[in-house]
Amino acid sequence: MIVLTINKLRVQVPEGTTVLEAARQAGIQIPTVCYYEGLPTHPSCMLCVVKDAKTGKIHPSCALKAETGQDIITHDSEIKELRREALELLLSDHVGDCEAPCRTSCPAYMDIPKMNRLIAEGKFAEALKVVKEEIALPLILGYICPAPCEKACRRGQVDEPVSICKLKRLAAEEDMAGSDGYLPPKKASSGKKVAIAGTGPAGLSCAYHLLALGHDCVLYDKNPNAGGALRYSIPDEKLPKSALDAEICLLKNLGATFIMNTDVTPELFENELKKNFNAVVLATGDFQDSRLSAFGLPHDSNGLTVNRDTMQVNEQGVFACGNIIRSRRMAVTSVAQGKAAAHSVDLYLRGLPTGKIHRMFNSKFGKLFEEEIVEYQKEIATESGWSPRVETTSSLTIAQAKMEAGRCLHCDCRKPDTCKLRIYSDEYQVDRRMFSYGERSLVRKYDQHHLIIYEPEKCIKCNICVQISEQEQDRLGFTSIHRGFEVEMGMPLNKSMADLPDHIALRCANACPTGAISLKHELHE
Repeated sequence: MIVLTINKLRVQVPEGTTVLEAARQAGIQIPTVCYYEGLPTHPSCMLCVVKDAKTGKIHPSCALKAETGQDIITHDSEIKELRREALELLLSDHVGDCEAPCRTSCPAYMDIPKMNRLIAEGKFAEALKVVKEEIALPLILGYICPAPCEKACRRGQVDEPVSICKLKRLAAEEDMAGSDGYLPPKKASSGKKVAIAGTGPAGLSCAYHLLALGHDCVLYDKNPNAGGALRYSIPDEKLPKSALDAEICLLKNLGATFIMNTDVTPELFENELKKNFNAVVLATGDFQDSRLSAFGLPHDSNGLTVNRDTMQVNEQGVFACGNIIRSRRMAVTSVAQGKAAAHSVDLYLRGLPTGKIHRMFNSKFGKLFEEEIVEYQKEIATESGWSPRVETTSSLTIAQAKMEAGRCLHCDCRKPDTCKLRIYSDEYQVDRRMFSYGERSLVRKYDQHHLIIYEPEKCIKCNICVQISEQEQDRLGFTSIHRGFEVEMGMPLNKSMADLPDHIALRCANACPTGAISLKHELHE
């Protein structure tokens, strides 16, 4: 048996064991991208590097045999920097979006491509659940959102953007037409109470998310009816009051309490809200200097001063969101800030450090080149995908919605949660542009196989798919084509990927560490 030390821990393993395997047996995790258990190792990603403490030399742990007396370090500042650099080199020729441009341009970060695919399949209830993970007021926003997501939609390079707002609205309308409307699952009651001043989009959104997190919410407003600017500043022909009332009713069903005809004065703020509630959220939408001065809260000419990461006004449990911070005139931004405030309030109530909602690392490459449009055409339904945008001033019909959703180009990655390149890029806080020089490669998509799709520009040349093909001993499988920097995975002898045996296709898709080889319907099966 071999006896070595890893991170000052004595480890005993059989002869022939690699340092990577020895570390894992000891419960020490070393990041890898090109390694796959059961296949031969050939260091290429260099993410698994470790240090020999005796010599100071760096080695790839997947290829380093464990030896008696070794003293291995798996994590220190030098190793961290080397791993970051290795990831940045892998990203230098990686062409792919982790999240679609429509999602990253949405202030509320809604998973638009997933909503589109579900609607295209007629799964409106499932689509609404996706929407409500991020957006508390989809019906309202379906009427009034200026749709920054549609401005970023790549379909606009072809003809017209997908009608994202109308699709979101129809999903909400279909939900309202059912029984009492969808309510998110609520966590167990925390026993904590939050006062929210203001019932506009920011206050309503904050209440929705806090209620789902298990906290009681009481909303105060000086007006006789809830809605704030949504009710009193937007004409009925642009936002029907029935839509506003329906979503406010859902909030009440979720557990919100509304106290109307009650202006939150400095006296009420100091003597009741701050004393009787565990946290206070200011979302009144107005920011007159004289009024904020009377509250004794920090402000400037734009509005209330807050920590933009935590939405905190001060450390005494006072938070703010919406136009009281700065007039933005976009309800979707206020809705997004309401969720951000709820996130920080929840952390505060649980005694944890407050902070902004974490968004994972996102690879992106910008607009499509003309030659790439045909590649993205492969991602959409042949019978309806290239139909023109449905133009209507009223709501979409079910048939129209399915057709419109089918126009989505599927710009997002199919492995956003399991791609190792993304996961470790996020962990090591990489700069995706560090080694990006010159023009990028053109995106290609091979979708001839009925189960999988292959995107070479996401491939890191780990050779796992080639080794699986060799292991299966089939005549036709993935192989390395070309040499040197031009090498890529493909089918031998100019064969079509459609001929790839299903069992190899499935194994390769499941083993691929990035989104290069993935199941066509992995995201919503």
